[in-house]
Amino acid sequence: MTIKNKKSLGQNFIFDKNFLSKISKLIISNVDNIIIEIGPGPGTLTKYLFEKEYKKIILIEKDQRLIENLNNKFYSDKVEIINGDALSFDFQIPSLKNLIIVGNLPFNISVDLLYMWTKTKNWPPNQNKMILMFQKEVANRIIAEPDNKSYGKLSVVVQSRYNVNRLLDVPSYLFTPPPKVDGTILEFTPHNNYGSIDINKVDEVSKAAFSQRRKKIKNNMAGYIEILNSLSIDQNLRPENLSVSNYCEIAKKSKLFS
Repeated sequence: MTIKNKKSLGQNFIFDKNFLSKISKLIISNVDNIIIEIGPGPGTLTKYLFEKEYKKIILIEKDQRLIENLNNKFYSDKVEIINGDALSFDFQIPSLKNLIIVGNLPFNISVDLLYMWTKTKNWPPNQNKMILMFQKEVANRIIAEPDNKSYGKLSVVVQSRYNVNRLLDVPSYLFTPPPKVDGTILEFTPHNNYGSIDINKVDEVSKAAFSQRRKKIKNNMAGYIEILNSLSIDQNLRPENLSVSNYCEIAKKSKLFS
């Protein structure tokens, strides 16, 4: 059965078997892991996951048209198929320990999903690892380092809670239908490198800093001058010159000063 991609759901599927096998080999796991695949679509990657030994595989697919096909292909006690929106799913329920989240994320909700997973209230989260596909430009923003034009609020917030590695670039011609941009697969591993942080404060501070990229932080962060002084941060720097650690320290102080 051929099902036309829904543009409204950001559906761009990969059918190349060699490339799908390559992606599946990036997902290093063991029999104790629960795998959640976001947007399995026609199940092209799921097929390779299904062949491995996992405690359980959960497929979250929003498109009702694809559910019957997934049920037919992957009927098993170890597979649960959910017809729903990943943005509404609770990834932190106690039964989902040792979780690995994978997916060719719909480009139109990829950043919303990533923010949701980053702003998880209880840290560390259930997921031990996430291996996710993003639009290449978005991936560049996620992994960008200070003093780079792609470095911004997204970089700071995500890196304050995850170590992020680029695994693989995916040329647009491998997708059906081909999008106008290439994709990139990133690996996310949760960390506590900056101690106990209020992620919403990190978001708030970095949002203020990057509100006007070309201005110095003494202008964008006028409400944080006392904190900047206490941390001996040069107020003539621009937001892209501050490290993730700097932003986390400002967020911690901000919570104390508020």
